[in-house]
Amino acid sequence: MASVLKRDTVFENIPSIKAKTLRINLNPDIYGTFSEIGAGQETARHFFRSGGASGTIAKAMSAYDKDFSDAIYGIENDGRYVTQSRLKKMLSHEMTLMEERISRETHPERLFFSYANTVATIDFSKRYKGHGWVGIRFQLDPNQKELDEIILHIRFKQNEARLQQETLGILGVNLIYGAFYKYHKPRKMLKYLYDHIDKDTVEIDMVNFSGPNFKDVDNRLMSLQLIRNDMTDAVMFGPDGNNFLPASALYKKNILALRGSFRPVTKVNMDMFHKSYDIFVRDSAVDQENTMVIFEITLSNLKASGEIDEQDFMDRAELLCALGHTVMISKFQEYFKLVEYFNRYTKAKIGLTMGVNNLVDIFDEKYYRHLSGGILEAFGKLFFKDLQVYLYPMKNAETGQIMTSNNIKVHPRMKELYKFFKYNGKVMDIIDYDPEIMHIFSRDVLKKLINNEDGWEEMLPEGIPEIINNESLFTRKLLKSKDDKIK
Repeated sequence: MASVLKRDTVFENIPSIKAKTLRINLNPDIYGTFSEIGAGQETARHFFRSGGASGTIAKAMSAYDKDFSDAIYGIENDGRYVTQSRLKKMLSHEMTLMEERISRETHPERLFFSYANTVATIDFSKRYKGHGWVGIRFQLDPNQKELDEIILHIRFKQNEARLQQETLGILGVNLIYGAFYKYHKPRKMLKYLYDHIDKDTVEIDMVNFSGPNFKDVDNRLMSLQLIRNDMTDAVMFGPDGNNFLPASALYKKNILALRGSFRPVTKVNMDMFHKSYDIFVRDSAVDQENTMVIFEITLSNLKASGEIDEQDFMDRAELLCALGHTVMISKFQEYFKLVEYFNRYTKAKIGLTMGVNNLVDIFDEKYYRHLSGGILEAFGKLFFKDLQVYLYPMKNAETGQIMTSNNIKVHPRMKELYKFFKYNGKVMDIIDYDPEIMHIFSRDVLKKLINNEDGWEEMLPEGIPEIINNESLFTRKLLKSKDDKIK
């Protein structure tokens, strides 16, 4: 590992792309292959042009023809080539060849890497902007058996294939440079991917780090960085904590989404999920096997205390993942933007599960003043597809009245609009709710938890209190503060 860091410190503050490629080329130990499909050999070109590439590039290739590509990397059964699985095959194949063809006895200090991308640039109609998978598999120690890997997905925003190719080439250089010289700062490395690239030219909507040098990296936290750094609008991760591409996960799926703070997830949250899911999958238009359930948290919700508390975010994610759920973090404060996002990838049925207060907020005009068409524009985007709201009732704390879609109070100007959507079946009440848990709110649970009061455990799903206690979730800062005072 020292061999990467001990040389060329003179280049540390030179930011240009040429300086990055030259630093790598002049390091006698870094040696690898470039395999680029779909947008030219744009990354390799930078290394060739900067000089000294013979010490870095073992091979550079583009297997454009599908038959040739299949002969090298194997046949794709679904006929799709711009996929994560294709990228992984490319990285694995090329790294295997490196290890087979380069003698360790002759080159004991060589640090092997395999860089690859598989990309589709903008089509002639310009309706399809293009996207791609980019990755690197590499070692930071010549004796390292388990390799490190960084994989990301990009979505182009430019309207010219040439410009997209140039952006891809710069991004590739930044990734390779970051892998060898910034691997110990993965958060900053994400920002460095945009060196010499405007954020409005390309979106990074998924990234995963793996390998021994990233064993302490939580990809859910990296996912959050993509949102915080304005690299994308939404990210998703599964119960295993690994990020996955929203476009692939949502493609042609029926989607049921639940928005909340989940701080922590309560019995009410789970009752909302189970009851609305039962209604959703009973719909004749819904194929249960092709349904995706998403627990969504907005960035504004994560900023409840002013700044994003990353540990607080991780605590919420830990519990949702423990329950086996898929989580989405988004920048969509308004529901119509969330639905618009889903509609990019599916024309199937979409369901939104929400409480009475959320529905009342949807009919508040103040949230739509920035739109030229106001609330009507927002509702046209929210309800124009096959969308349905599943409404969980709320008990009025003062009167004890159960609030449903039949007796909620919206602004007088919105009454007729509300009636229109209500009578057209866009809002459906959850009627088989559990009345014994209606008093539970996440904020009350959290307050009891922080103040070490009794009774919060019984408000949470089975197994969740044990996780909170064992890992001191939501209370770590408090405990640390007490320890500091004692010291």
